[in-house]
Amino acid sequence: MDAEPDLAALRALTMIAEHGSISAASHHLGLSQQALSLRVRALESHLHVRLLARSPRGSHLTPSGELVVGWARAVLSAAEDFTQALTSLHNSRDNTLSIMASLTIAEHLLPEWIARWRGQLGDDGTVAKLTAANSTTVIAAVNEGTVDLGFIETPTIPADLGSVTVGHDTIEVVTSTSHPWAQTKTISSEKLAHTPLVLRESGSGTRRALEMALERAGSPLTAEPAAVIPTTLGVRSSIMANTAPGALSSLAIAEDAQSGRLARIHVRGLNTQRPLTAIWAGERPTPTGATFLASITQASQK
Repeated sequence: MDAEPDLAALRALTMIAEHGSISAASHHLGLSQQALSLRVRALESHLHVRLLARSPRGSHLTPSGELVVGWARAVLSAAEDFTQALTSLHNSRDNTLSIMASLTIAEHLLPEWIARWRGQLGDDGTVAKLTAANSTTVIAAVNEGTVDLGFIETPTIPADLGSVTVGHDTIEVVTSTSHPWAQTKTISSEKLAHTPLVLRESGSGTRRALEMALERAGSPLTAEPAAVIPTTLGVRSSIMANTAPGALSSLAIAEDAQSGRLARIHVRGLNTQRPLTAIWAGERPTPTGATFLASITQASQK
């Protein structure tokens, strides 16, 4: 064979198998019986095998024809999936890519990711709509299908959602520069676990990552929080005001630590690295979501 079989001919043969005759198949496809017969003969010539047994009483599939129909169904199904994906990709150009992300990712990473992606797309009308929330809320929104993509900071990933790691981050313990820890620079995990801290709310990926890191270190967090604040900026400001030490993403405190507004504290035996993860419902993201994730992946590989 010097070329791939014609999809229209494969569809014609499949319709004959499904409808039982050339007459019924031609009616279903909106073709004349002669046109349908010509397609099948062309396919037989191409494959060098007899597919239909013809007689004055009608036509029926040969054993080889039955085999080809079985294979053709898989090919036609894949072709239909491909066509639908292309249609979805075309239609999505006028749609909004809805994203919900945990606060650290929303504030420190997604603006750059979105700008790069938009630059790659050009002026095609696609709009990225970003909502910030804690990781628990993001997971719920993705499960409910209210957003196309979610980005979370929790160390554990929901098994029932599609996911890909898009980066890593570290939780850092920081204090105001006037706090006693700012002089010692190092504490034990036990001391941290028994100290009231400024923390994000329950459901926050940052808080959960700290709790899990302390549990792994054998020093579960037991102290009641000094303050619970639902935003990264609020936690940061409260720590600067010397309310208490606190824990935030390294992304969130980098500039303040470098400028001397906050003091980094080393906690012995504590590993607070965590994955940053994109999640979606179903086996694969939407076509627009897939292009967005591809843009992130390409940038990280450079």
